[in-house]
Order: sequence, then structure tokens, then C-alpha cells
Amino acid sequence: MRSRMSDRTGAAIRKLRLARGWSLAVLSDQSGVPISTLSRVELGQNALNYDKLVRLCRALEVDLEGLVTREAETSVAASGRRSVTRAGEGPGARAGGNTGRRSASDLLSKGLSPLLLDVTARTLEAHGPLAVHEGEAYAFVVAGEVEFHSHLYAPLPLTVGDSVYFDAGAGYALLAPDLPARVLLIASGETAFGP
Repeated sequence: MRSRMSDRTGAAIRKLRLARGWSLAVLSDQSGVPISTLSRVELGQNALNYDKLVRLCRALEVDLEGLVTREAETSVAASGRRSVTRAGEGPGARAGGNTGRRSASDLLSKGLSPLLLDVTARTLEAHGPLAVHEGEAYAFVVAGEVEFHSHLYAPLPLTVGDSVYFDAGAGYALLAPDLPARVLLIASGETAFGP
């Protein structure tokens, strides 16, 4: 059962971790707390014992009081950040064998990375290796028809208005057997969409 205290503690730890640009793996290495435990804590599914809490505070260079202060901040403060990308603007990016335009590329330490992707790969061979990055992702078909491929599931056909939410660490590919197709791809965190 989730408690509000564990939700706030997890949110505070995640905020401190992301402020340093650390992945769960880096925080695990720095603190000695297993990745699986960190993930469950950040999701509010587990509470920390005192020993692990102290190790995390040391790794994140914050005392227990600082963590409690962060807990309170996570439920209130709005950042006021905004970024506008006009049609045709934004740096180019690649996701597997497909190309697109990044949005909000001027913001650092984003919680989400949006990419408007022109799906041009018709086959897995044309796509190349499956795209893999930390976190979760969401793909919404804006135009055309695509096939969503991953290591975990059978190919999934999607048409305009369809979407899929998935674990990006499992590897994925978006294909358009009948060109053209366009997908809005939103990934959690700072992803590795290549130039």
C-alpha cells in the first residue's frame, strides 16, 4: 500500500537525482542501494529503512532535513518553464532509422523529451538496431500507419489516432510499410535521440 510520505520521499529523491543528471544506475553506484529499490521508492511503492535513507542522503549530498524540505517542495512549486517550437523549427534528430524534429530542445533537465518523427523505415533491416533508452515512452500516430516492434511483443499495427505507451529500455522500432507516416514520440527524461 502506498503512503503519501513514501510518495513524497520518492519524488524528492527523484528530483535530487535528476537535478544532478544521474540515472538510477548512477545513484545506485553512488549510494549502494539497489536499482530495483530506488525505482520502487521513486514510484512511492516502497519506503526506505534508516540505513538506506542515510546512504542516499550522503550520495545526493543532502542531510535528512534537506530531504524533508525537498519533500515539501515536490508537492507545491511550479517551475514556470516553457518552450515554444514553431512548425518546421527544432533541431533534427534520429530515432532508429527514422528522422524527426525535437521540441523544447532549449530546456535542460526535462522530464519529457518530445520528438515529431517522420517514419521512413519500411523494414527492420532499414531501421537498423532497435532504439533503446532509459525510461518510458509514448507514441501517438499523427499521420499514416505504423508498426510498433519491440523485443517483448509481437508487431503492433497502429493507425491515425492510435497510441502506445511502453518501456523504452526494452528496445523498439517504428516502421511504416506504406509510407508516409508521422508519429509524436514522447520519452521520459533526457533521452538519447541522436542528431
